[in-house]
Amino acid sequence: MKIELERVNTDYLFEVVNQSGHRVFLDNKSKTKGTVKGISPMELLLMGLAGCSSIDIVSILDKQKINPTSLKMEVNGKRIEGEIPSLFKKIDVIVFIEGDIPPSKIKRAVDLSFEKYCSVSKTLESSAEINYKIFLNNIEI
Repeated sequence: MKIELERVNTDYLFEVVNQSGHRVFLDNKSKTKGTVKGISPMELLLMGLAGCSSIDIVSILDKQKINPTSLKMEVNGKRIEGEIPSLFKKIDVIVFIEGDIPPSKIKRAVDLSFEKYCSVSKTLESSAEINYKIFLNNIEI
């Protein structure tokens, strides 16, 4: 796995490109002047958590011939204030999934993702408490 980063302007805007050519713009969210034109690296980390877990969940369900009609996540990270580096101390995830899915199957898929398979989750768990809730067809399970 390899990425390349290049500074785009004379401010804090960077373009990051992976080996497949997919691009993301990073910026400094805490800058005091100018407009933020990209994602902060810490936001990107939360996006990585959501993406990693979502891929796991869909993969686990796919092996059971279950295809959700919708999958969304909200991820909220709380950082340690006043410390440098300001690590995440708590991350709350809400999984919203819809479809004809037995509650036990989606619960198992989400549990397996966060507790066993998601590399991002497993990387973050040493410094942050990760909690998750599941809503299946708008009902918390």
